[in-house]
Amino acid sequence: MEDKIIKIKEKEFDKLTIKDNFIFGAVMRNEKQCKALLECILGIKIRKIEYTDVEKVIEKTYSSKGVRLDVYVEDDMNTVYNIEMQATNKKNLPKRIRYYQAMIDLNIIEKGSSYNKLKKSFIIFICDYDEFGFGRHIYTFTRICREVAGLEFGDDTTVIVLNTNGIADDVSDDLKNLLKYIGGQAPRGELARSLDNEVQNVKNSEKWRREYMTLQMRDRENIELGEMKNQVFLIRKISRDKIESTSDFLGVSESFVIKVMDLIEENPDLDDEEIAEMLVDF
Repeated sequence: MEDKIIKIKEKEFDKLTIKDNFIFGAVMRNEKQCKALLECILGIKIRKIEYTDVEKVIEKTYSSKGVRLDVYVEDDMNTVYNIEMQATNKKNLPKRIRYYQAMIDLNIIEKGSSYNKLKKSFIIFICDYDEFGFGRHIYTFTRICREVAGLEFGDDTTVIVLNTNGIADDVSDDLKNLLKYIGGQAPRGELARSLDNEVQNVKNSEKWRREYMTLQMRDRENIELGEMKNQVFLIRKISRDKIESTSDFLGVSESFVIKVMDLIEENPDLDDEEIAEMLVDF
């Protein structure tokens, strides 16, 4: 059903950079690049990584807020790594990371299983801004006791927030060059140049171009469904003598409001999302 037009700002495939989630996820699909990035950030050697999903969607219940992770991999030492690209400051990073950690843990452990089955985890956010304002390239967080120096909580969770605009001398030259490259500068250093080469490979790939177009179409459909669901929710609450005012308020035609009312009355057992899906299909 065509009525209210939903405008979505989309970026052309050829203009995408490593900072864009799609390109970053595609580049990280290359095991060599992903492993090298993790080793550079963490300062460790990783023998092997395994992919579950590159852009993994975790949604534990019908009513819960789902999480779409940019990169989610595991190694052979029972450790999981979640890497996220954050190009803009949405003012909610700490709480967002808290939610991601909870959803990742729920995804790992089955109902009734021992908590000891929870894996060691690293959540890494690469931010194109300084989340904490201290000029550092890297901020690492683990749980420690305030009262006893050196006493760690021992839950095996680590959060790392990287800053592409860091000025402190706190990381290796390779990591500095990598962060500068992600921030928009020309690639310098072996890792940054290698990642940039993979970015060009992705952008020259018809397979990735088609996948990006498919993803954009799916996102448009989801946004349209969400908008329709909100309209159904509001229309469900009004009476038929308020059709004109509701039409003006929502910016839709009166015939659309009437159609929604008819569907609600004809299908009393359907919820807002199911009604919205029927409307989208018209």
